[in-house]
Amino acid sequence: MYKALWQRIEEKTATVGVIGLGYVGLPLVLEFNRAGFHVLGFDLDPKKVEKLGRGETYIRHISNEKLQALAAGGRFEATSDFKRLREPDALIICVPTPLNVNREPDLSFVEGTARQIAARLRKGQLVSLESTTYPGTTDELVLPILENASGLKVGRDFFLAFSPEREDPGNPKYSTRTIPKVVGGMTKHCGDLAEALYAAIVTRVVRVSGLREAEMTKLLENIFRAVNIALVNELKIVCEHMHIDLWEVIDAASTKPFGYMPFYPGPGLGGHCIPIDPFYLTWKAREYKVSTRFIELAGEINTAMPEYVVTKVLEAMNERQRALKGAKILVLGVAYKKDVDDMRESPALELIELLRDKGARVDYHDPYIPKLPPTRKYKFDMKSKPLTAKTLASADVVLIATDHTAFDYEFIAEHAPLVIDTRNAAKRVKKHRAKIRRA
Repeated sequence: MYKALWQRIEEKTATVGVIGLGYVGLPLVLEFNRAGFHVLGFDLDPKKVEKLGRGETYIRHISNEKLQALAAGGRFEATSDFKRLREPDALIICVPTPLNVNREPDLSFVEGTARQIAARLRKGQLVSLESTTYPGTTDELVLPILENASGLKVGRDFFLAFSPEREDPGNPKYSTRTIPKVVGGMTKHCGDLAEALYAAIVTRVVRVSGLREAEMTKLLENIFRAVNIALVNELKIVCEHMHIDLWEVIDAASTKPFGYMPFYPGPGLGGHCIPIDPFYLTWKAREYKVSTRFIELAGEINTAMPEYVVTKVLEAMNERQRALKGAKILVLGVAYKKDVDDMRESPALELIELLRDKGARVDYHDPYIPKLPPTRKYKFDMKSKPLTAKTLASADVVLIATDHTAFDYEFIAEHAPLVIDTRNAAKRVKKHRAKIRRA
């Protein structure tokens, strides 16, 4: 089994199945297809499958041209028929791993996918999990499902690996191909096959000793970011009381050529990784009776930032002898970061809810998100307002929540009566500086 699969991977005659065609899965599809593999993409959403069949994109940073070439190449097919999971030689799982309302891991998508695979698992297949999760998920949850339902043995009949996704949507410097890929296998043969598979599409594969080391690697990367963002968010509040410009301090500290890495404050954390991943480790650590106080404190600071921003809006309104109740607030940017159309865990959504709860009338503008889709937590029926001089002038406060490059901050400052800037996005605006408040 091992030698036959190795040969198919080396000769690129293997079929690769990618389960979950979102921000992680679709770039993998493109890279495996580019490398010469036949690719079968699986997704529960029939709209995605239909769009891929027509060569239409649903992710901003992946162009229609790339998907049209993919559809026309004859080596890719998208499907919602999970009975076809027997067909690929390698199956890569790229499904969501959110938190539930109690900040506990929700592995229902991973478990459901594992059960779908287990019902069709055949000898000689490689299964690789990419979804971010706590150490132990692959061998404690996925492996028993695959072995018990199929009667097959890992390392002999089929192969199992973990390789954490490292996508950074909208980053022009790094792509799926150029970001090093961490890989860990259940057995040596499992790791060897996964390493060979990913080596066909990325410039560097980083092999670690096992599944849990690979799982922990992704958590460390994002815990590092979450903790440091919490630090600058806390310093942001301290510096305000001390009348110190934190942004200037960060710029100055960044001139040190060693021992320092800049992080920037904001209205909260967003995206599918940083707000979520640390709590996967926190939850798992409880099993070992270990308290992750540092991680939990960082989480408290970061999740409190939207409340802090609303307080700054209240203060600015009070200075103008205006009440927040009944005020018109225009939120600029609802994506979780600049220049993407991804709004998962975006702090802008909580800002909208908090402001509405205080009686404000809230609109938003985002050039990449024309309508707010329903999420697990929020069900806003809102469409993006056009960013015109009239729209800006009619708002009591314009709140910059996401610093999209497309925004003309000079134009915004000129026409808005008051701007609350949570991202230091308007730092280069020369005129109308008196209208701009940083939060």
